[in-house]
Amino acid sequence: MANKISASEIREALNQKLSRYYGINEGDADINQIYNATVLSVRDILATKNKEFGDAVVKTEAKQVYYMCMEFLIGRSLKMNLCNLGIEEDYRKVLKKMGFDLEEIYECETDPGLGNGGLGRLASCFMDALASQDYPARGYCILYEYGLFKQRLVDGEQLELPDIWLPDGQNWLIPRHDRAVTVRFGGKVREEWKDNHCEIIYEDYDEVEAVPYDMLISGGAGKAVNTLRLWKARDINNFNMEAFSQGQYLKAVEENTIAETISKVLYPADNHHEGKLLRLTQQYFLVSASLQNIVWRHLFRFKSLDNLPDKVAIHINDTHPALCIPELMRILIDDHHVSWDKAWDIVKRTVSYTNHTVLPEALECWNENLFALKLPRIHAIIKEINRRFCADAWNAYTGDWDKISRMSILHKGSVKMANLSVIGSHTVNGVSRLHSDILKETVFEDYNDMYPERFTNVTNGIAHRKWLCYSNKPLAKLLDETIGKGYRADASKLAEFKAFENNSTVLQRLDEIKKANKVDFANYIKQTKGIVIDPNTVFDVQAKRLHEYKRQLLNALNIITLYLKLKDNPDADVTPTTFIFAAKAAPGYYTAKDIIRLICYIAADIEKNPKSAKSFAWCSWKTTA
Repeated sequence: MANKISASEIREALNQKLSRYYGINEGDADINQIYNATVLSVRDILATKNKEFGDAVVKTEAKQVYYMCMEFLIGRSLKMNLCNLGIEEDYRKVLKKMGFDLEEIYECETDPGLGNGGLGRLASCFMDALASQDYPARGYCILYEYGLFKQRLVDGEQLELPDIWLPDGQNWLIPRHDRAVTVRFGGKVREEWKDNHCEIIYEDYDEVEAVPYDMLISGGAGKAVNTLRLWKARDINNFNMEAFSQGQYLKAVEENTIAETISKVLYPADNHHEGKLLRLTQQYFLVSASLQNIVWRHLFRFKSLDNLPDKVAIHINDTHPALCIPELMRILIDDHHVSWDKAWDIVKRTVSYTNHTVLPEALECWNENLFALKLPRIHAIIKEINRRFCADAWNAYTGDWDKISRMSILHKGSVKMANLSVIGSHTVNGVSRLHSDILKETVFEDYNDMYPERFTNVTNGIAHRKWLCYSNKPLAKLLDETIGKGYRADASKLAEFKAFENNSTVLQRLDEIKKANKVDFANYIKQTKGIVIDPNTVFDVQAKRLHEYKRQLLNALNIITLYLKLKDNPDADVTPTTFIFAAKAAPGYYTAKDIIRLICYIAADIEKNPKSAKSFAWCSWKTTA
């Protein structure tokens, strides 16, 4: 249901923001000030709905979903929120009267550097779906100061530049300094028996403060509004005044700088020791801060941890947050003196896991010595989890050392995060039926033998409101007219469009919409990149991370084959095609960078051969940020 808001209320809200933050009225505002005023006014609406929804959840004692992921590819939020709230046209009309174009205001927004590819997109789409279906949910991630990186191509070489999205993007963020927590790294751990329980004592550790910032996530049709909580790292001591007074300025801020490095960059390069250590630090920082918050919220509501699995569902998206399994054990055992068996039962009934890869070599592992140095208490807990699991596995498969070795969390000096994720979860899923079946038949075959009831499938999808209703309005209008608007809330109703597969009028309109969209895209490419592409050709597009296994190389070899065919016979029967690559290679992934170089060299060679290029319908190869 659309939110009721009048034109006068919108205009008054915008002027209040302009007056409060800039000391001006609408007549003196530029487009960036109007953009910020618009964001702040929409954020106020979201905050009100968030509180109303949260109050209703508390009254019903509904189960809470907590979704942990190292990235959330949420995209720009202003259009999404205005459309979800059903007030886009209301704002458009008011802003037009004030002399501003809403489409131009949309372009003022920076894309949050919180995600990278499919993993973050899935996380973001789940948050949209949960809010749209009135599920009380909270996402947890890190407030990265810089995203992955901005890409530039120079003579076929990828150059990495800082992806700066803050401070421009911070208007969507609500600081929650009142919910800051501390996270410990390194040091030594010793045990003392006290009051009939084992007291864990930390010594010589480093401590970092995790400060939360909340981003509000609206649901379709303006229903629920949930929260994405982002953690920023801050030094617990902040500033060395004594060193500064002695002129040691760099030393004075050294500890502060080291702490803030944790939330500095999404996915630091890990082809060296320091990069690996930082990634491990980021992962524990995320799960420790998030679990402390989850447990605090639960105890505030229910005063007991006995019903945690009944009222809390923690989902880990890929293995990056897998440390939440031993960290939740640590909190239950060390902080709340729960027995091991009871704590393990709580953890297994609370945590679930989504796997994203079937390639054994892509499954995350950590050097055990590095792990023990950085997280000594977590390492001790994982050793005990593994000892008990291997004993159970021995009882199930007595004498089968190879099978038990494959299933062990600790193996030949490595900590296997996927094994930990399966052992500590009540449910494991892939992201498509085929993927989930392959997991059971190959990567997790041993676990499927032991725990067949744990494996299921949840097919990956997208937020169709964003990628269809709001991004392709002509197609959405056609769907509204043919099958009604029910699909906007329930994507399964899109299947009803199949009834028009032989309707010539509908098919003609569909062709016209496709053609118009291709023309718009071609015009955008010409305007922004100076590249001319032919909208009458087939657009063959690969937009995904650059990996050897994601088939960009296979596509490049296909292009070479077609090119050689045309060089031999310019009149060969080849469908005119424009190939478009959008991909980034990880900074340390040199083979992926070689593939980018190959694609660029193919493009350069074809452009030097006008006859083949013409026969190839002016094919353009470009990688973009």
